[in-house]
Amino acid sequence: MSLLELDGVKVHFPIKKGILFDRTVGHVYAVDGVSLKVEAGQTYGLVGESGCGKTTLGRAVLRLVDITEGSVVLDGTDLAKLSGEEMRRFRRRLQMVFQDPLGSLNPRQNIESILTEGMIAHGIGKNQEERREKIKSILERVGLPANALSRYPHEFSGGQRQRIGIARALVLEPDVIICDEPVSALDVSVQAQVINLLEELQDELGLTYVVIAHDLAVVRHISDTIGVMYLGSLVEEAPSDVLYAEPRHPYTKALMSAVPVPDPDVEDRRERILLTGDLPSPANPPSGCRFHTRCPWAQAERCATERPELRDLGGGHRVACHYAEEIAAGKLRRVTGEVVSAVREGVEDKPASEGTGVAGKAEASGEAEKAEKPGKAAKAEGSAKSAKAEGAQKKEAPKKAEAAEAAEKAAKAEKPGKAAKTEGADKKEAPKKAEAAKAEKSGKAEKAEAPEKAAKAARTDEADGAEKAETSEKKAEKAGKAEKSEAEKAV
Repeated sequence: MSLLELDGVKVHFPIKKGILFDRTVGHVYAVDGVSLKVEAGQTYGLVGESGCGKTTLGRAVLRLVDITEGSVVLDGTDLAKLSGEEMRRFRRRLQMVFQDPLGSLNPRQNIESILTEGMIAHGIGKNQEERREKIKSILERVGLPANALSRYPHEFSGGQRQRIGIARALVLEPDVIICDEPVSALDVSVQAQVINLLEELQDELGLTYVVIAHDLAVVRHISDTIGVMYLGSLVEEAPSDVLYAEPRHPYTKALMSAVPVPDPDVEDRRERILLTGDLPSPANPPSGCRFHTRCPWAQAERCATERPELRDLGGGHRVACHYAEEIAAGKLRRVTGEVVSAVREGVEDKPASEGTGVAGKAEASGEAEKAEKPGKAAKAEGSAKSAKAEGAQKKEAPKKAEAAEAAEKAAKAEKPGKAAKTEGADKKEAPKKAEAAKAEKSGKAEKAEAPEKAAKAARTDEADGAEKAETSEKKAEKAGKAEKSEAEKAV
């Protein structure tokens, strides 16, 4: 006979509604008919996605939540039938390591008080000194110093608090310890320390574990037998190596396909099953097989109406599926969902060729991209040419204006004597230069529309300025001759 046996365990929480009087309008089927056996000295791993009822099942074993139906037999005693006081005395043989170590420790008590409380309740130790010595030996075994007795939970790290939770369970010398996510909140290095600690204590003290976890790698490392839960029921159970090597239930296949493989070659070759739809509500579970709404191999005529039993396929491998053998043999084709190649970061995805799912979509998108490329290239070339033409026009307009300015400057440079003309000639030229500057500005404003007109206006202004400059030069020469003749007469 197994040390711990569960037979048809159900935990249903009532849904109440009403203003003056509460009435039950439904139930949340958190655990709905779970049967399993845990052998002495072994570890039973319980896995499944969030909301499937793993933690509720663990609490039901300790009677921390009421059992609606079924039996929990520990060493021949049905815990579901015990009264409150009888269960309190019997609970020494059953202990639990909770998921949140800080939330399970009283922040107002030091570690010695926390660990001593259970020992006093169950009459362990003759006096405080004897209890203190036992606590010190347990703390040393879990890797904590003796001076931790006077400290409080907030003074420890997450890994140390989890060790305190393990020590609290060990001081009562239990037969079974239920570990609810014992390493989920810890760093990877600390996870390894806690897992190795649990294995060492199991070998030394002959403990039996029920490990509830999400991390499939942790469960595989520590467990002898693994049970997979889905929506309150057990869908598959097998020895650890067998389950990981050959999962039979469609949900287990999808769950295992989501686990990354550290070997890149294997990771590229393996396939991943993508489930369709959302997880149904435990308050309104589907009829028939609970998984048929998301199962890739579901058959409407049977899966939607008949709930499968957990049957043995040989070698202790139990599966709750009508078509487990047909799926394993490849006789049943998928009707929904997708099977794609697992993708590593930086590696191109190569979907599986089965069906018209992701592979067909990828090929269609590839052909569409190829067909669009010539059109896109032609459009890009045309836009580039138009952009170049506009840029050339914009560049030519200022160049023409600059050429007109350079011609004007060259004309001025050929007649250096003109720069040293009389003040009268400069005054006459000043308004003309201002007008020429205004003409240049207006020419620049209109250069995008008529650059040739701007250049022509500039040349005309230059010719007028040159003629007037020559006239003023002649007048200056005549004035100079007159002054010279008057000076000769004076002499």
